[in-house]
Amino acid sequence: MLGASLNKVFDYFKSRWQSSWNYSLWALLIFPLSPLVGAVTVGFVSLITWLKQSRKINRRPLNWGFALLSVLLIVSAGFAQDKTAAFLGLFNLLPFFLLFAAHSALIQTFTQLRQMAWALVIGSMPVAIMGLGQLFLGWSFKFQFVWVVFSWTIRPGGNPPGRIASLFLHANTFAAYLVIVFILSLGLWIEQWRLGMRYWGLSIRGRGAEGQRSRGERLTASPSPIPFLFLTVAVIANFITLIFTNSRNGWTIAIFACLAYALYQGWRILVGSVAAIVSSILLAAFAPSPVAHIFRWVVPAFFWARLNDDMYPDRPVALMRKTQWEFAWSLAQQHPWTGWGLRSFSTLYKAKMQIPLGHPHNLFLMLSAETGFPSAFLFCGLLAWILITSVQLLQKSKYINTGDKLIFFSYLLSFVGWILLNTVDVTLFDFRLNALSWLILAAISGVVHRDREKDRLASHQS
Repeated sequence: MLGASLNKVFDYFKSRWQSSWNYSLWALLIFPLSPLVGAVTVGFVSLITWLKQSRKINRRPLNWGFALLSVLLIVSAGFAQDKTAAFLGLFNLLPFFLLFAAHSALIQTFTQLRQMAWALVIGSMPVAIMGLGQLFLGWSFKFQFVWVVFSWTIRPGGNPPGRIASLFLHANTFAAYLVIVFILSLGLWIEQWRLGMRYWGLSIRGRGAEGQRSRGERLTASPSPIPFLFLTVAVIANFITLIFTNSRNGWTIAIFACLAYALYQGWRILVGSVAAIVSSILLAAFAPSPVAHIFRWVVPAFFWARLNDDMYPDRPVALMRKTQWEFAWSLAQQHPWTGWGLRSFSTLYKAKMQIPLGHPHNLFLMLSAETGFPSAFLFCGLLAWILITSVQLLQKSKYINTGDKLIFFSYLLSFVGWILLNTVDVTLFDFRLNALSWLILAAISGVVHRDREKDRLASHQS
């Protein structure tokens, strides 16, 4: 059954567009290459879904929470010093709340999660290849087709120089995108690997009954090697590209994801190996000089010098995250109820530090400073609601098969990765990354809600 399901996923893209969900998949596939086409398509799908399922959407308590948050944000913009900038800043949030509500009603099954993950992984390959060519082959070009329908800009040497940015504006933004795709691709790869192991009747060590299978038990159909080979290439390509974005945040979250998968699968040897590698890098970067020099014989300077900032010495204090966070916190304390208004941090920070900076590299502090504590706390509460309910669903091992649990765990891990990213950066200013983040949240919420509805119906029938 699992093999047939995966074959349908892989052959899916050959089929005709027959539903709103099909359009969403094609939008995800093309989003990295054409944000405009992706945005129009996702907006169209959201509108159609709202028209078809408005009652269902309006009945969900989670959507009531985002509606209340929208009101608080609009009120905050009305009290802002620069009201024009504040109301423009709402476009980074309010449309995505609508996207979330629509797609959480549209995405209901684990099969859709797989289809969505496949679309994202396939769509990531062109931008990863362009990024590697940017850094290692000196690619640089500016291409436009039909105005901005396809608008590609590859800066020579990356942005900042020496760091892969591909079609994204900055290496850190590209790294955030790659981390999410890497986590999903690794989940699909493990699923394909498990499928192959079960076909050959090999024992898979896992957690509890998930990893138990007798040698004589085999799948009836031979799994195709093509998905596994493609995913192997995708995982390696995305990981290598992520390394050369030179993003410490991206590296940390990718390693965290690998450890989480290893723990989930019960691969103790891999956990120990990753822990040993990470410890060696950290000792090379931060240990006292006699100890650090020993490990620096093994660990390349590319890693340890980036971690301890030896690669970029004499960085201005104003560019340190600690300085930015302290300033954002002081702003939040001065206007705790309504904040200073969205998009106000940059102006206020430049006036204070004489250095232009777009955001304070922490989404939650930024919202506290710009929209006030009530909005920021409600936003965090809604995210916590999604996280808690998704963990509860994952714990229902008796009612969810192994493959479905794994793909849902991949999305949950992507969600946690997104939270971690936004504690040291802000991802909502890149439209592609912002849309992708909210679609992942919508996918998780939609599957959780459907499961709860099934439980509710079952309890009524009993």
